[in-house]
Amino acid sequence: MSSNRRDFLRKAAVGAAGITLGGSAMGMSAKSYSRIIGANDRLQVAYMGCGRRVGAYYNAVKDKNNNIDLAYICDVMKSQREKVAKDLNGKVSGKAKLVSDIREVFADQKVDAIFNATPDHWHAPGTWMAMEAGKHVYIEKPCSHSPREGELLVHFQKKYNKVVQMGNQQRSARESIAIIKAIHDGEIGDVYRAVAFYSNQRGEVPVSKKAPVPEGLDWELWQGPAPHEAYRHDTWDYNWHWYGWNWGTAETGNNATHELDIARWALQVDYPEHVDVQAAKRHFLNDGWEMYDTMDASFRFPGNKIIVWDGKSRNSYSTYGSGRGTIIYGTEGSVYVDRGGYKLFDRGGKLVRDSKSASNEAGTALGGGGDMTDMHILNFFDNIRGKSSLLNSPIDMGAKSQMLTHYANIAYRTGKSFDVNTQNGHIYDRDAMKLWDREYQPGWEPKL
Repeated sequence: MSSNRRDFLRKAAVGAAGITLGGSAMGMSAKSYSRIIGANDRLQVAYMGCGRRVGAYYNAVKDKNNNIDLAYICDVMKSQREKVAKDLNGKVSGKAKLVSDIREVFADQKVDAIFNATPDHWHAPGTWMAMEAGKHVYIEKPCSHSPREGELLVHFQKKYNKVVQMGNQQRSARESIAIIKAIHDGEIGDVYRAVAFYSNQRGEVPVSKKAPVPEGLDWELWQGPAPHEAYRHDTWDYNWHWYGWNWGTAETGNNATHELDIARWALQVDYPEHVDVQAAKRHFLNDGWEMYDTMDASFRFPGNKIIVWDGKSRNSYSTYGSGRGTIIYGTEGSVYVDRGGYKLFDRGGKLVRDSKSASNEAGTALGGGGDMTDMHILNFFDNIRGKSSLLNSPIDMGAKSQMLTHYANIAYRTGKSFDVNTQNGHIYDRDAMKLWDREYQPGWEPKL
């Protein structure tokens, strides 16, 4: 785990050169595999992380129209990669190899693209390592664990010129695209405010205690770029979200990303001028949840525009009529939009038009998935093949939306409101800027 990443990739590439995994191109040696991907070429893809989210990628790989070979199924937990292999046995093209170390995948020059569905602390490092190895990446939200990682992802994408799509799939929803265009065309006048919200009924979380590493789990590799520590009970299987800041980004990074992205898209804003947050742990005060579970945040932007985040992780009262969504206010009307479609109202509150989505995309259920994700992935594939030049959520756009979640978390952690440089997104407060970057396990630091 402490070995130099580049040395590992160089050595592994030599060893992987002759591996045959199935599929029309997979028998080629790494040395001879130097084609440019065309519109009709098969893409060799790999799953990186086989937890709850991986099922959302099944349809895209099973769809014969997408012309995909599944080359690798990678997860640090043996049972998870084996479950995915069993789920997809006989249903996909390509003879996927099951591996625990993603660096083996990166070293295989035949692999075109990675689906990065790892825990938060792996998202950015896994993505820039993939780009360094010549792969395109579909990266789940949050795209970064810190503001600096967002900057680094944009830097590496420009350096390696790879397609990097962030998994905020509502950017590919037809209804969302249509209503945002209508908003931009002035249908509700000048937009000035958006309220983004999420309500869920997450339960009590066990207090984490030191425990033996579960059978089949490579705990050192699971931690990867994060500072390493002894295993704690129930950490690896989702509750890492709430056990401190080494791994997760709290509920704001976990879920607010989606709705804050829609709000920022609608208001056509980049970095805020000022951030103010009130947040606390309100429920199950003695359980193992180590950060806030309730947050009210406001982001003030140039032009007197504001975005508000109302996040309730463990109180599912439906304040706005559904579990998650975004409300956009304009001088001549308002719009309510979520994964189910949208409703457009005039200034008097009368419903002018609505559009119900035929989507089956999940809302607050763990893992999610559905046809919005399928369309988002297809957009990713089309850009890799050159069939489209419009990526719906390129990483430079995704990183700006992600920055709002980082601002909120930093304000909570420092107990301060703060001003922001609207040109580069940096925070003026010195204490807040101490959290701009994260700590890495020695040997895993990004190399510029």
